[in-house]
Amino acid sequence: MTTALTTSRQAINDHVRCIAETTSFLKQRIPFAPRMGMISGTGLSDSSRRLEIAASFDYADIPHFPVSTVESHRGKLVFGKLGGKPLVIMQGRFHLYEGYSPLEVIFPIRVMKRLGVHTLILSNASGGLNPRLCAGDILMIRDHINLTGANALIGCHQDILGDRFPDMSGAYSADLRDTVRQTAEKLDISLQEGVYVGLKGPSLETPAEVRFLKLIGADAVGFSTVLETIAAVQAGMKVLGISVVTNVHDPDNPKQSIIGDIIVVAENASEKIEALVAGMMAEMSE
Repeated sequence: MTTALTTSRQAINDHVRCIAETTSFLKQRIPFAPRMGMISGTGLSDSSRRLEIAASFDYADIPHFPVSTVESHRGKLVFGKLGGKPLVIMQGRFHLYEGYSPLEVIFPIRVMKRLGVHTLILSNASGGLNPRLCAGDILMIRDHINLTGANALIGCHQDILGDRFPDMSGAYSADLRDTVRQTAEKLDISLQEGVYVGLKGPSLETPAEVRFLKLIGADAVGFSTVLETIAAVQAGMKVLGISVVTNVHDPDNPKQSIIGDIIVVAENASEKIEALVAGMMAEMSE
């Protein structure tokens, strides 16, 4: 027991030290502190075309940063301004199924917080579970279910990271969702809302699993976002989750899901995501 606690304490101490070193590295190389952050998921790494880029870094060149191993994840950290507001975008994220630990998955969230980010936008590609959804739909996440079997907050705690027991009753900001609804209406973009369930992956869902996920109230399923949201809420950030539904599961008539097709659907929706983010930011104060 003592050895396990010591190892865990050392791990969190190392984690906090790495956050500080990574933050220091970036602060010395960027012209301004970002106030908003965005993580682009599968097929969505091009959701930064409107950004006035000020600095860009390959993940491999950033101290202690993990490296994306997933197709369509560019692996770049981009700083710039969107509508005059400072923003940092991760073009690609990290997943448990890649072999990364929960602490590695949420490491960039904590770096963003130290850089000055107070609002986090999480985008992803998901499989639809609710039959009212169609491939290509934009789903705003209202709530989530964590079935990854993991949580980055487990283990020894340091107060610098936030509350030990963060309240998750309003994990996805109601204010941000209101703003996105208004933006979508102005831009004539169809917007769905629902509950996202996060699994570990990378194997896709069996028909029986789809039935179970629908039964517990999930509208869409994916392999990311939930751990990032938990870390962001702990850090005191406001969170917005936007998911592109790339395919819809019908357990009574199962069809093969092909990753290439999933990426294409997500890529085709990236302009809508970008327009929603730009419109939302235009409505927000610093």
